[in-house]
Amino acid sequence: MMNLFKSIFGGPDTAALKQVITDGAIVVDVRTPGEFAGGHPKDAKNIPLDALPAKINQIKGWNKPVVVCCASGMRSARAKSLLASKGVEVHDAGPWTTIA
Repeated sequence: MMNLFKSIFGGPDTAALKQVITDGAIVVDVRTPGEFAGGHPKDAKNIPLDALPAKINQIKGWNKPVVVCCASGMRSARAKSLLASKGVEVHDAGPWTTIA
């Protein structure tokens, strides 16, 4: 059933995302600290979506691609849009479990 939804609505290419991470991208989990504490991708940085605008210069200073994730994909899509508009190479993993 999940494959049916993925084929209809699309979804992240998990193999490509994992390769981008292996190649040095930084994972940014945009959930709240409480959600992050309940589980997150290995080595992910927690920058909640509402704090992201204040961290743009720091993120740009990493000089690396960024992979954003959250709980369902809604906040990561917003984070991707914001970061991309600021010139950051960004990939949206959607739910953090996609890359965990």
